[in-house]
Amino acid sequence: MRARQILHCDCNCFYASVEMQEQPRLRGKAIAVCGDPEARHGIVLTASYSAKRMGVKTGMAIWQAQQCCRDLIIVPPHYREYVRYSGFVREILEEYTDQIEPFGLDENWLDVTGSCGLFDSGAAIARQISDKVKRELGITVSIGVANNKITAKLGSDYKKPDAITRIEADNYRQIVYPLPVEDLLYVGPATRRKLNWYGVRTIGQLAALEPRRLGEWFGKIGYVLSSFARGTDQTPVAKMGWQAAVKSVGNSATTPRDLVCDEDAWLMLLILSESVAARLRELALKCTVVEISMRDTELDSFTRQQKAESPTDNCLEIARAAFELFRQNYSWSRPLRSIGVRASGLVAAGAPMQLSLLRDETRRDKRERLDRAVDEVRERYGYGSLQRALVRTDPALGGIDPTSHTIHPVGFFNGG
Repeated sequence: MRARQILHCDCNCFYASVEMQEQPRLRGKAIAVCGDPEARHGIVLTASYSAKRMGVKTGMAIWQAQQCCRDLIIVPPHYREYVRYSGFVREILEEYTDQIEPFGLDENWLDVTGSCGLFDSGAAIARQISDKVKRELGITVSIGVANNKITAKLGSDYKKPDAITRIEADNYRQIVYPLPVEDLLYVGPATRRKLNWYGVRTIGQLAALEPRRLGEWFGKIGYVLSSFARGTDQTPVAKMGWQAAVKSVGNSATTPRDLVCDEDAWLMLLILSESVAARLRELALKCTVVEISMRDTELDSFTRQQKAESPTDNCLEIARAAFELFRQNYSWSRPLRSIGVRASGLVAAGAPMQLSLLRDETRRDKRERLDRAVDEVRERYGYGSLQRALVRTDPALGGIDPTSHTIHPVGFFNGG
């Protein structure tokens, strides 16, 4: 049986590379794609290699990045272009396999086991992909070649930019074992600290531990980490078009100014609930649980949830449930910096539902039809074409476009 050939294709400095391709004057310069500081998203999303060599890192505040690199050019993000280029890359990958699993906009896993008979080997396919992306799109990729997804990702991270790294049985221990344990996928800061406390600092040390010991320390995830470290993970690469079942839909926003009163909170919850409800309707789902999340100006955060009266995809019902939760659980000890709404406990929109004698079902049906009509107008003319009068009462908060924030459908365990 032929060993699996898995590739992990990672576009180098993706946002910055796209900006330099679209704006030739930026090529070769130290640039950082940053959020809007006036909307309090003023951090580095990605930086060019020229900027990285000066110490600029993803997640830095803009002022910190400018201290590292005095000639740094700040570029606003253009997400539509990034999505467009991501699609172009995907089209190239589709020439080699239909088993392509995205990991964010700029990363993809490919299972090319079945294609090796046509293209010689996984490494040969990786070289063809690299050359084609560079020639046709003007950006570069780093590709890891391995027999599983986790090791392939270690390979794409191992050497950058514009590199291909093969990690298989003959060189696995030499390349992987000396790497810091945090290089392993899903080992975040908390897991790293705990492993370091136990004296585990490299992937080799992690691989040497008995899986049972890791299970005692971390539960089920301990056995997963052991498999990752040993290079024995056999998780399949999903086929194109496959989607995990959505378990919840949510949206949150860091607000342009602090929220200081119930009226501010209600406005934000209404705006966010509109986007969540629209996404539910798009997915033909209704929620039975409404959840809110809050972060104050000291960056303390918490979440609360409660069951809805009945399954709903109506904006006002979700917003009112969220606001009721908010008033029950927050007393304005500090202003709020960000707030979010999530709908979970999802059921099919057409599922049978218990009607209530205490609720005007006719009026509820009218609200649902109105929501669908609003969806159609906004889909055709954009979010700003039709808005509630309430959002015009506060230029700062009402100016937020919830469709520009990520709508989070949550399915399976994944770092994206």
